[in-house]
Amino acid sequence: MSDAAQPSAAEVRAAAEAVKAALDRHLDAVERRSGQDDPAVYAAFDELAAAAEVYDELLYDTYDEVTPFEIPGSDTLPAYNGPEEPSALSVLIRRDYTVVESQRLLHQAQRIADLDADSVDDSVASAAGVVGTSVHAALGVLFGEFEPDEIASRHKEFGLEEGDSTLWVAAADDPAEPGEWLSAPFEQADPQRVVCRFDVSSVFDEELGEDDDDLLEALDGER
Repeated sequence: MSDAAQPSAAEVRAAAEAVKAALDRHLDAVERRSGQDDPAVYAAFDELAAAAEVYDELLYDTYDEVTPFEIPGSDTLPAYNGPEEPSALSVLIRRDYTVVESQRLLHQAQRIADLDADSVDDSVASAAGVVGTSVHAALGVLFGEFEPDEIASRHKEFGLEEGDSTLWVAAADDPAEPGEWLSAPFEQADPQRVVCRFDVSSVFDEELGEDDDDLLEALDGER
């Protein structure tokens, strides 16, 4: 959107109200659904996704802010085939990064290793000396020291650039036994058991189609 056609605060507010209304319609459709593949639920889902995309775009263009979620299109997952009342859940997260400033990464990892070396024996302190020269070792130190969410919020500080990310919440029949899936943690990822999914990708900013333009024109006509 060009500088000459920046959306107004009223348009952003109208888009937010449209998302709220779409949420209510989606919940109403879910509560009234006639079966697992009720077309009314799919239609309400698509309407909610479209409204959320428009709001996200207007919010970014006007305030340089984004929403904390992405609603995937209806064709990104197969029909749900899990239990209606899951007794257990698996949360699967993937976040991609590119190492864009290796020296910054090495420096930060060496700083962490040096702090740890001050409180350990000589053999560990000696091993810390290679961290600042090996990206492989530096990544091990970084992800061993910080939680994934903290790395996500501080990625630039560590010389990383964010790529796509996704979070799947998948239903399970029973909770897994301790250590049961650690040898192959992603082997049982079944798209048909995904209760909800949240994706973040630059592709959402690049693939604005005619549906978005139609919704923007509708919002203009309501003012």
